[in-house]
Amino acid sequence: MSSENETPEGAAGESHEQLALIRESVRKAKVPRAKPRTWRGAALARELPVARVVVNKGVLHLDQFFDYAVPEELDAVAQPGVRVRVRFGAGAHQVRDGRREGGRLIDGFLVERRAESDYKGALAALADVVSPEPVLSAELLGLARAVADRYAGSLADVLQLAVPPRSARAEGKASPEPLPPPAAPEAGSWSRYERGPGFLEALARGGAPRAVWNALPGPYWAEELARAVGATLASGRGALVVVPDGRAAGRVDAALAALLGPGRHALLTAETGPEKRYAQWLAVRRGSVRAVVGTRAAMFAPVRDLGLVAIWDDGDGSHSEPHAPQPHARDVLLLRAAHDRCAFLLGSTSCTVEAAQLVESGWAAPLVAGREQVRTAAPLVRTVGDELLARDEAARAARLPSLAWETVREGLKSGPVLVQVPRRGYVPRLACERCRTPARCRHCAGPLEAPEQQELRCGWCGRGAPDWHCVECGSTRLRAQIVGARRTAEELGRAFPAVPVRTSGRDHILDTVPGRPALVVSTPGAEPVAEGGYAAALLLDGWAMLGRPDLRAGEEALRRWIDAASLVRGQGEGGTVVVVAEPTLRPVQALVRWDPVGHAQRELAERAELGFPPVSRMAAVSGPPEAVVAFLGAAELPGDAEVLGPVPLPVVRPGGPRRPGDTPPGEQWERALVRVLPGNGSALAAALKKAQAARLARGGGEPVRVRVDPPDIG
Repeated sequence: MSSENETPEGAAGESHEQLALIRESVRKAKVPRAKPRTWRGAALARELPVARVVVNKGVLHLDQFFDYAVPEELDAVAQPGVRVRVRFGAGAHQVRDGRREGGRLIDGFLVERRAESDYKGALAALADVVSPEPVLSAELLGLARAVADRYAGSLADVLQLAVPPRSARAEGKASPEPLPPPAAPEAGSWSRYERGPGFLEALARGGAPRAVWNALPGPYWAEELARAVGATLASGRGALVVVPDGRAAGRVDAALAALLGPGRHALLTAETGPEKRYAQWLAVRRGSVRAVVGTRAAMFAPVRDLGLVAIWDDGDGSHSEPHAPQPHARDVLLLRAAHDRCAFLLGSTSCTVEAAQLVESGWAAPLVAGREQVRTAAPLVRTVGDELLARDEAARAARLPSLAWETVREGLKSGPVLVQVPRRGYVPRLACERCRTPARCRHCAGPLEAPEQQELRCGWCGRGAPDWHCVECGSTRLRAQIVGARRTAEELGRAFPAVPVRTSGRDHILDTVPGRPALVVSTPGAEPVAEGGYAAALLLDGWAMLGRPDLRAGEEALRRWIDAASLVRGQGEGGTVVVVAEPTLRPVQALVRWDPVGHAQRELAERAELGFPPVSRMAAVSGPPEAVVAFLGAAELPGDAEVLGPVPLPVVRPGGPRRPGDTPPGEQWERALVRVLPGNGSALAAALKKAQAARLARGGGEPVRVRVDPPDIG
């Protein structure tokens, strides 16, 4: 085993002698073959007897290639890109009495066959070739290396995300024969955009246009994505579309099948199951299928002759990978567009700050509709502020002012009405009815909630609190500080007893609802599509979305509102949206004007003044206080690096909700943000990776987490 960076003096001259000695020692040794996955006594391959391997060991200080000898019996199948098994670890190169000792079997990928090795010791041999199927191409390896470098991660971790687990049954099946390129589709609904037809024509001619697409509200976005894919296939190239969830993937899948027919695209989502998904992935790698639509993991799909990469709704948190090194699908597709020199399309009904920066920098062109088209397609948006609620005490208690009740009543005459509630559950937060003191658990001081109407329990430790009383005034009566989706559905059901009420949330998400009158109560992101569109929509508790202590709170609230409002009929069909939030706030005004692009541009200008991402590059370093300070002190940060903090992170109580990157239960962690100027992001990632690798190589010590480009920075 050797590092690819390790080149001792005289290595080139010693390599021939080393390999000759290896062959001679193997020829003379009489090694029993009782264990088929250990060192074999076979002769080495006559040509290119050295295999360069990346082992499946996602540790930073082992983020390098290792050399192994290729036995003659594995010569034919040990080709670049295949999965292999190797001995790795302490003692993997020790030979005693002709037997190879030490190390354990570990999976890896063979990336290259070489005539010589830079390592001057004895090489261990490949233990086995798992499958002759070459799953790791040079292009995919280069992309994985670029992603690992950008996010200060290891190549092995990225390859675990890029290459799905093997299914022998799927590998044994032949992939279908590739179909000839289809005819270029007509512009269709792309004609609604000022540069839409020209974008499709450029794709069909084999060009590589780059665009940020602000889609009009309505059901056409999946069809428009399908036409962009069809135009790319017509040029003889491949296309890749990444969407946030399985529901969106299903809509694009149906649109592609309707436009191009079966057999021209693959669907890569977790819902398809591991074997079927791997079979689809193999069909793409073998060139049988040239188009892919899928969720986050599809960003690494090995599409041949890639001509277009597209991402829909890049602001959705599902595009951010929770596993190391936590890449974002948008950034991975940007890397692919740059490396493969292919077309790039970023689409959404809203607009993120990152998308606005791509347009402002000139890297991508805006693809938008005229204001008349927007006014026709978008619903009428009306606001209800605190001053109106203050004049209507009954409305304040029910969270639905008179305007909202009237909108619901009128909407139910012609179709379903959507009600968006920011929080799931029945009553997520409670307080004393008399003195308004928050209701907390007597054991861990966690907030009490009411998941069901008759149940009271702690949101942190899960203990019940049947005999709760207020510690300030002694009252036993509670009131709701925050009302969840189920409680809202119950209240609306009592107000409109003759109308069916449906709920859609994390526990049960509806894909579609009929076009008949009904009330549909949903949490953000779980809104079902209504046949013919919703007649009206209520966006409740805007303060809960806008009041989050996060840099993206306004952007995220506007994105959630626009996603829900896009499901409502346009103004010409009488569609109305009522948002319960302070009307003077910037996100609310952007929703009323239906101007997400303008909102993103103003946010970008403010972040440029303050030096916040995406104008700057930033990394988060979190861990115990002493460990964070020691890590930053040892890191050789770029000269312009600015360290913000460290500051304490919220403590996650036992039994509380956990997310990747959260503080371990019972520990007090701190987080520091490291900021550099544009253009120095690679240097920052390299410095943090080097410091983390050195710390891990020493072993022991307290854990330190590093995340480049964190999605939330407070």
